[in-house]
Amino acid sequence: MAALMFTNTPSIQKAVSLINNLDNSKVSLLLSRILSKLYVSESRPFSEEEESKLQGALDVSGDDLGLILETLEFFVQQAAYHSAKPQVLASQLKGLEINEDKVDCIVEVWSNGAYEVINRLKSKGLAPKVLEDINWRLNLQLAQSSKVKLKAPNTLIELALKSEDSEQKERIRLDFSHEELYEFYQQLETIQKQLDTLFK
Repeated sequence: MAALMFTNTPSIQKAVSLINNLDNSKVSLLLSRILSKLYVSESRPFSEEEESKLQGALDVSGDDLGLILETLEFFVQQAAYHSAKPQVLASQLKGLEINEDKVDCIVEVWSNGAYEVINRLKSKGLAPKVLEDINWRLNLQLAQSSKVKLKAPNTLIELALKSEDSEQKERIRLDFSHEELYEFYQQLETIQKQLDTLFK
């Protein structure tokens, strides 16, 4: 039995509804561009100017476009990691309730680019940076001029990353509201479930 590649989270459900509303040709073009850039460099598949044009062409907001692109990229990253055969990828995408014509588009683009992408992944490796340390701090804003009794908790998380070829640590700071932290926690839970399926 093939390992489960995707878990149907609320963000994936939203992305699927957006993807299902796109023209097949546009899904193919987006995915082809994503595949051509995957594991090539750290840059995004589309520049800011291109993303701005895509919003108009696809008639979606910036946030929705970001979700579409991130989800399509996640689909092919998972397919590459699992070296997924086309029929396995199709079956698992259908499990997310993606329309069959969109599944066909995704699988066709994946089939055409899979060999090259998997080779790139093998040569690049999965973890050029490793997590060395995590620090966090809870902040609570108790008052604001317009709202005297406002309580606005937020969490600052600092990740210390180390490259395999360098002793210097890179520090990334993330600022979460309560809702954002909960969404992040749900995504970590999804990752944990997918890891659990790999090692059962």
